[in-house]
Formats: sequence, C-alpha cells, structure tokens
Amino acid sequence: MSKSESVSNTHPARVEKNPIAGCCGYPARLSGDRSSGVEHLVVVQEVAGSNPVGRPSVMRVHLVQFDIAWEDKPTNWGKVESMLQDAAVEAGGVIVLPELGDVGFSMDVNQTADDRSQAWAASLANQTGCWVVHGWAQHSDTGTCENVAGVLTPNGTLQGVATKLHPFSLIEGGESYQAGNTLKIFRDIAGTNLCPLICYDLRFPEVFRAASLAGADCFVVMANWPAVRLEHWRTLAIARAIENQTAVIACNRTGTDPNFTYGGGSLVVAADGQVLAEAGEESTILTAEIDFQAQLAWRGAFPALGDAKPHWQCPAPIAWH
Repeated sequence: MSKSESVSNTHPARVEKNPIAGCCGYPARLSGDRSSGVEHLVVVQEVAGSNPVGRPSVMRVHLVQFDIAWEDKPTNWGKVESMLQDAAVEAGGVIVLPELGDVGFSMDVNQTADDRSQAWAASLANQTGCWVVHGWAQHSDTGTCENVAGVLTPNGTLQGVATKLHPFSLIEGGESYQAGNTLKIFRDIAGTNLCPLICYDLRFPEVFRAASLAGADCFVVMANWPAVRLEHWRTLAIARAIENQTAVIACNRTGTDPNFTYGGGSLVVAADGQVLAEAGEESTILTAEIDFQAQLAWRGAFPALGDAKPHWQCPAPIAWH
C-alpha cells in the first residue's frame, strides 16, 4: 500500500435536508421526547459563516495513520505535517488523527495535558484549509483530565470537543481520565453532521445508535487500538456502519509504545458496509470520499433505522454543536 491512497465512491450528489430534522428524513429526538431513549438533545449552534444550502455532496477525508512518538509533541507534529505535505492534501476536506494523536496512549497527564495540542491543531487546520479532528488530553472543570476529540474549522477555530465516553478500564483508569457523559454531534462539518467517538467507545453500540437516530450522518472513531485485537477493530467498525446505516471513519495508529504494539488498519466504511478505503500496518495517509446522497438512498431502499424499536435507554445526553 502506498503512502498516499485515494478511494472514491461514485454515488450521486447529496440532497440537503433540514439539519434539525434528523438523518435521512427520520425526525430528530429533541429534549422531552422520551420515546427515543434520548432525553436531552440540545441544538447549540451552526458553524459560524456556514451555508447549509448548496453545501458539498461528497466529503473527502484524510486519515493520518502513523507511529506516534511517545509523549513527544513536536516530533509528532513534524511527522503529520510532512505526511500531509507529501500527500498534497487539498483544502476543504477533513483530516483525522488517532486518539491522543501527538503524545500516544499516555496516562501521564501532567506531562501531556497542556494548551499546545489545540494550538497546533488550529495551525494545521489554518495551513491546510481543512477541518481537523485531533485528539488530546485536557484539564477538566473538576480538576481531572479528559481524553478528547477536538473539531477545528478550516480557519483554525475550535468548534468544540467530545470527551471519550468509555475510558479503557484496563489502562485508562479514573485517576487519569474522567469519562465523558455527553454525545456530541457537530453540524455542517464539511457538509455533514459528524459525531466523534474515541477508541474503546467502538465496543458500545448503544451510543452509535443514539447518535444515528438523533441525526448524525457519519462517525469518526480515533483510536490507539492494539494489534492483538485488530480483527475486533475492523469487525466492529463495519458493524457500526451496517447497523446504523451511517458512514464510519476509523483512524488508528501504528508502531509501538511502552504498553502495546499497534497494527494500523484504519478504514472508511460506507453506510451499507462497503469498505471504501483500508490501510495496512505502515504509516500512511488514507484518503476516501463519502457520498451522503448514496447513504440517503440506501436508508430509503432498506429502511432498517425506521424499523428500529425505540424501547431502550441512551446512556448519555446528546449535544449539538
């Protein structure tokens, strides 16, 4: 597999819908509608300056899979910048990095949690003209730290962060990272409603279903997923796409750290389960195009989401950004 790979999905253009109407015509479950199991869906705001009318029909994504240097932010920043430059990434797409993408899966939050990660991600977004989804450690309001996915606009503005809902209990104990309690859906990110989730969250289908029924068009899963369980990674990413009829963008790391060996295997999965692009073990920029009109057509032709029974409880409220 080459350093830069591109796979395009040649489906028809997307039809715009009311951003509060929910995905593919299914109504969004707003606060007070308990029938969905989602008790708190808060619509926060549109992206400043966004224009939902005529937004692009296809989203181009660039997954940066690389060997993260342990707790060495400047070295990792240089790696990512060099890879993106070599890949000639064009403006307007979405760049996705692995979980804790500039330090690795470190529990030493005193070493890794600072403002530099967000500042660098903002600079990267501004330089490339792309949306950036980057993971870092940040201090929380309670005095602990959070493992977050930050979403930055092409001009470098932080649109918001989503906190990992399920810390990995074998390593990522409560003494290092506080669990998140809110699903985040970011509206009109490169023309789509994007829900970021982090690594271990992939094993919990209920949060994906909640976000999908609420109106998410695609999931971004950033991870440090060990090679020993790489088959689970691939299987679950495809399953989350199929069962929710929602595209999945899954970015993993490669290489090693003091605790694990990582097998890469980043992939992009369409709503019908088709793997649009997939990486091997090496460092690479994996590029794919996701056509959301094709996703809309699939949901209409095979309306499994509409047939879903709403008798379940969402474990977390949902906030729109």
